[in-house]
This record gives sequence, C-alpha cells and structure tokens, in this order.
Amino acid sequence: MTAENRPATGAEALEMLKQGNARYVDSLTSTDEYMQRRPELVKDQNPLAIILGCSDARVPVEIVFDQGLGDLFVIRVAGNVVAPSQIGSIEFAAEAFGTQLVVVLGHSKCGAVTACVETLINPDQNYSPNLQSIVDRIRPSVYNLHELATANGQDVDADELVDRSIRANVRMSVSQLRHGSRALEDLTNSGQLLVVGAEYDLETGKVRFLDS
Repeated sequence: MTAENRPATGAEALEMLKQGNARYVDSLTSTDEYMQRRPELVKDQNPLAIILGCSDARVPVEIVFDQGLGDLFVIRVAGNVVAPSQIGSIEFAAEAFGTQLVVVLGHSKCGAVTACVETLINPDQNYSPNLQSIVDRIRPSVYNLHELATANGQDVDADELVDRSIRANVRMSVSQLRHGSRALEDLTNSGQLLVVGAEYDLETGKVRFLDS
C-alpha cells in the first residue's frame, strides 16, 4: 500500500477489507507481486488498517483479507486481548502512519476464550502465570455472560458460552481501545480513527463485522 492509493477514510479501508475477505472466501485471491513490492516498502509503510488479532495459526490475517506486503499493521496475541503493549503499538501506527482503521479480529473456537470458560467450569484448573494473565483479561466478558444466564434461570452450555464469549471479548477489546487510550480516544472522537470488531469463522472463512 502506497500513500497514493491508500484509502482516505476508515470507512473506505473497512470496505476494502470486506471485499478482500469476499475474494478469499470465493477463492479469488489476488496474485500480489510481492517481490516487486518489497523494494517499494524499504523506506516507508502506509498500512490501510491496523489489525489486533489472535495468535491462532489458522487465522493468517493478510490472507484472510487478501492483502499484501505493507497493507496491514498487525498485532497478534492469544485471545486478541488488550494490554499496554498492544495499545502502544496501535497508537504508534495510528499516529506515525495516519492509519484510520483498527479491527479487533476474534475467531470461532478460540483456545484462549475456551481456556477462560474452562476455569469457570473447573475453578481448580491451573495455568502458568503468563497464560493466566491472558485468561484474566478475557474473564470479565465470560463471567458477565455466565452470570446473566444464571440470573435468568438458563442452563449454560459450555460450547454456547464459548461462542458467545468470543464476540463479547471482541467487543470488550474494542471498548478498551476506544476508551483506554487518550490518543486513540481523541482520534476516534475527531473522526480520524474507526475502531470496529469482527469474528472470523474457521469453517467458512468469512469475517463478520460486529455491531458495537
């Protein structure tokens, strides 16, 4: 992505990602000339979007959105959770490159969310301190759904809880990015940054963008 052909707004960038995912789903992915583009990117980068995604090997972000070298600024962490290092990376890209779109990308059958649900079902489940720190960041979205279902007298199915928690976790990360950083909040309020959530379906390859 060069400065000349980069989308002018976050909404335009979002549409480009939607079109790219449609090509991927329909097996119409473009044959980007990576070797030719590499020299163009030595001096500068102009990513059209910032993606905060999960580390899962089944969700290669550039392929999912049919984008090439220099098109996406990608931060990947298990559970697509928000921590200071992720916020700082996103602030850097938004301010240094003027990128106007952030997508928090979760996915079906997320192992990190599943691990969090397992701690709810089996409180004696033990994880390493580092993995536990990821689970703890996902915990509020899972627990809120579980408590709501319990309060309404509903039976809680573990698979359904994982499925719903994946989307709740994405929405929580979106909210944390919108309101957990003065720099990102100012850009969002001024219309210079669009922060949205999405879920990738491992079975179909489709990305569904979520309502806020």
